[in-house]
Amino acid sequence: MANEAYTTSDREERVLELLQEGRESDEPWGRVNPMYVKEELDIKRQYANKALSNLVTAGWVRKPVTGLYEFAADPREE
Repeated sequence: MANEAYTTSDREERVLELLQEGRESDEPWGRVNPMYVKEELDIKRQYANKALSNLVTAGWVRKPVTGLYEFAADPREE
């Protein structure tokens, strides 16, 4: 369940945008790994990991297996 009261940082916003790329088309979307986030956002890997971890704790992102993160929900859209 997503924490509706959670306030995202600018970096977390960028990660959410990255997770949702392709959502409006028929392209695959919603899954990333920390290295992909690091490369796409041009940030340090530790910052990518921290942003993903925070989003998992907030319930906005799931971590189905080690190293893979997927979009779960954005309560601001509801």
